[in-house]
Amino acid sequence: MTQRPTFDAIFMSLAIQLAQRSHCVKKKVGAVLTKETRIISIGYNGPPPGTYNCDEIWPKTGCARNIKGSCSLAIHAEQNAVLYALTTNHANVKDGVLYTTLSPCLPCARIIFGAGIKKVVYKDSYAAYKNLDYEEGLDFLHAFGVTVTQYDPYNKDIEV
Repeated sequence: MTQRPTFDAIFMSLAIQLAQRSHCVKKKVGAVLTKETRIISIGYNGPPPGTYNCDEIWPKTGCARNIKGSCSLAIHAEQNAVLYALTTNHANVKDGVLYTTLSPCLPCARIIFGAGIKKVVYKDSYAAYKNLDYEEGLDFLHAFGVTVTQYDPYNKDIEV
C-alpha cells in the first residue's frame, strides 16, 4: 500500500507556506480554511487591501501598536481566510476546519465560532508568543464546543 500524508499535514504545510507571504515585521501567520477535505479559502496576516504593507513603510519596527500591544493595521490570517470565504467566495464555512500557524486570539476565536467552524488545528501557541498566562482564544472555543487540536508534526498517522 502507498503511504500518503494526512490532510492535517498537507493543510498545515500550506498554512506554513502561506505565512511566508505576510508582510508583517513582527509575526508571520498563515491559515487554510477547509470543508470536507477541500480548501475553501486561504489567508495570511496583513493590512486590508488598498492600504500599505508594514515591511515597506516600517521595515525595522512594523506598524504602530494599539493599546493592547497588537498590530494596529493588520487583519489576522484567520480573519482573512474567513472574510474571503464569506464575502468573495460566498462559501458556506459552517462545519469547516481551520488550520492556522498560530492559535487564535480571542477576537479571532469569536469570528471562528460565529462563522460556524467546527474545528481548529493550530501549530504554535498565541499565549506563548504574546507572553500571556493562558490561551483565551482556545478557552473560548473549548467553552462553546469547537474542537481544538495542536498540530503534531511527529504524529506518524498516515492515510492508506
